[in-house]
Amino acid sequence: MNVVFFGTPLFAAQVLSFLVNHQVQVTAIVTRPDRPQGRTSAPCFSAVKQISRTQFPNIPLYQPNKTSDFQFEKQIKAHKADLFIVAAYGEIIGKHLLTIPKLSCLNIHPSLLPKYRGAAPIHFALLNGDRQSGTTIIEMAPKMDAGAILKQTTVSIPPEMNFQTLENHLCQVSCRDILTVIQAFEKGDVQKIPQDHSKATYVKKINPSMACLDWHQPATVLHNQIRAFSPRPGAWCRITFKGQLKRLKITRSRILNGLFGPSGKTIRYDQKSWIIACGQDALELLEVQLEGKSRMIIKDFLMGHTQIPHLSENMTTPSPKGEGFST
Repeated sequence: MNVVFFGTPLFAAQVLSFLVNHQVQVTAIVTRPDRPQGRTSAPCFSAVKQISRTQFPNIPLYQPNKTSDFQFEKQIKAHKADLFIVAAYGEIIGKHLLTIPKLSCLNIHPSLLPKYRGAAPIHFALLNGDRQSGTTIIEMAPKMDAGAILKQTTVSIPPEMNFQTLENHLCQVSCRDILTVIQAFEKGDVQKIPQDHSKATYVKKINPSMACLDWHQPATVLHNQIRAFSPRPGAWCRITFKGQLKRLKITRSRILNGLFGPSGKTIRYDQKSWIIACGQDALELLEVQLEGKSRMIIKDFLMGHTQIPHLSENMTTPSPKGEGFST
């Protein structure tokens, strides 16, 4: 069975590697164009391109500016695919391409569809404090993430799980599930369940401003923010330290119920812990990264920074709640 694979970030690269290593016949790989990076504007390859060049150099690689390009469509048709498999490609696949494969176009979506249709379902599951997430393999349709469900798996989200660990877990599940669906197509035994569109929710793309912490919010909201943006780009606030205004990223935290104080004020700062009062309850910082420094567990940070930093209230922005968060 011939497969053309579409994908761009690390999540997709891991799925691609899994499929090829499990003898799925991937005849072409499609990823987004290189992007200029940094001051030099040197080209930055996607994770899928990197793995394609290092592990699968014999599989043709395409990087169309737009999948609607006529020349690209002609090239892809030549591969006579049975299936298209799409994983976080980064562009909506046009209707004209959905009719090319002999059997179907499949999409791997890391949420329990119809919940969290859109570009950032893992972030929003964490931001909203969900206790469950999952992966859904759907048959692609012209409307975004609206196709019939072919397989769906639920996973739990422990309170301390962050974006990186949740994404890795969902990727592992997705690999197994997409292989199962491919095998079902090979056997001609595919079960399709229509989505209940009345229950659909949508999430927007992540905006960098969503990572700014507002200490007037409850500790639960801030803790979820920290988890959702850890380890990158990192939820952050501004602190004044030794007379200098610096950005502090917080990558791990713990909610402390029943502790109170003025929002954004330090309740405890010693050799063992840094606790900050929030709009409700308090937050203990467990891992931080001061601007220009490496990430540190809190004990190491406190050992080298004995003076209590001042959190700059004037640098806070409204919490992401109310800025498109799906509930």
